[in-house]
Amino acid sequence: MHSTPIPESADLPERLEVAVRALVEAAGCVVSFTVLPEPESVTEARHFALSRLTAWDLPTLSDDVGLVVSELVTNALRHSGHTGERYGRLSDPLRSAPSAIRLRLMHKGPWLLCGIMDASTSAPRRKEPDYIAETGRGLHLVESFCTRWGWRGLPGGKVVWALFRAPS
Repeated sequence: MHSTPIPESADLPERLEVAVRALVEAAGCVVSFTVLPEPESVTEARHFALSRLTAWDLPTLSDDVGLVVSELVTNALRHSGHTGERYGRLSDPLRSAPSAIRLRLMHKGPWLLCGIMDASTSAPRRKEPDYIAETGRGLHLVESFCTRWGWRGLPGGKVVWALFRAPS
């Protein structure tokens, strides 16, 4: 099955660029969840995101955000070298202490920005759809359920982000 690396996010609108930077730096109203290197963490990350959506009164985004968080956390666990035996590390840009995979959420107005930070420097890769395979459709789903998504390289890793807009 053929896969294509996704180009790094460039030339974002200024407000989105500022928001992605704030998400990475955990600045302002960003909430964060540490994803442990175990399969149960996918469910825990999804529950964390859904609890934040409830607190922020964004229930209409629950299904889409829950699905995207599940896909992105699964990808991070699968492709960043995080397993039960080997705990990869990512330096948080504003803190000296290393951290695991991080789920970060930021809400402003009708917008929700979700990011998954991991220790892999490899670009996300979109596979050609194979409708029989059990895996390989994650980034197609992410693209289908959010307003926009992308990724950015960081020192010691990357962030894959997804932007959502709550219906009016």
